[in-house]
Amino acid sequence: MEKQEILISVGSKIREIRQEKGLSQLDLVGKMDGNIDVTNISRIEKGRTNLTVYTLCRIASALEVHPKEFLDVQIKEL
Repeated sequence: MEKQEILISVGSKIREIRQEKGLSQLDLVGKMDGNIDVTNISRIEKGRTNLTVYTLCRIASALEVHPKEFLDVQIKEL
């Protein structure tokens, strides 16, 4: 699996969970600890940026899920 495919998969899972919880990207930013811009959330959800583990954990906390929920990707080969 290519790096871009992993980023897209993780971002899609974040978007899916956020939408299931009825939150907009702005709502998510408001629930997160620390500063993050809505445009960063948009880039993450589209797989356009390689987010840090810290940011992944902050998103998970704001969405009230375990970070592993975002990492359920099928890795064929890196």
